[in-house]
Amino acid sequence: MSMRVLVVEDDELIARGIVSGLRAHGLTADHVGSASQAASSLRSGHCDVMVLDLGLPDADGMDFLARLRAGGETVPVLLLTARDAVEDRIAGLHGGADDYMVKPFDLGELVARLHALVRRAAGRSVNRIESGALALDPASGQAWLHGEAVELSRRETELLATLMQAGGRCLSGEQIKDSLYGFGQDVGSNAINVHIHNLRQKLGPAVIETVRGLGYRFGRAPR
Repeated sequence: MSMRVLVVEDDELIARGIVSGLRAHGLTADHVGSASQAASSLRSGHCDVMVLDLGLPDADGMDFLARLRAGGETVPVLLLTARDAVEDRIAGLHGGADDYMVKPFDLGELVARLHALVRRAAGRSVNRIESGALALDPASGQAWLHGEAVELSRRETELLATLMQAGGRCLSGEQIKDSLYGFGQDVGSNAINVHIHNLRQKLGPAVIETVRGLGYRFGRAPR
């Protein structure tokens, strides 16, 4: 699954547990420990969903979320906090959160809720994405062309899902690299080009469009 999660949590031990757990479930997860770092990460890179702790060192999580929403930021946000009062949950949802979980939590439930939030944000009720004769289930990594299964590598599946879920937006090579490999990973400059070449070979040359000087976007699916 190509979902990229930004974990905003100031407790290093909890953050490491969340990130390692999400990665074990096949998600790309990155961690920052403050509201200011989270804002910088959102400005500089692509993020599908945010897990936000309310007790941050430089801001209250609810105040930070309110500023994000006031500024037009639409990324789905799941609040993860020790505040378990019903009033806190109501305030969080009214304040712009898309979901709310109380610590301690079950990792499997967290993963399922993150999948649901990304599906909802993309206007889908199920995992399967369809465009023309092309269908993709990002969670299972299954792809079909004209009803026939197409064998894709894990990275090819992640790249295709990232572009299909972008809603026609153009993503830079750096954004795609971060989505597939995470922040700060040392990845060869040609890696993304190789994955794109392979997808075009398997699904048709127009499936990924190169936007000169900007990056790539999902193109015309075969019909």
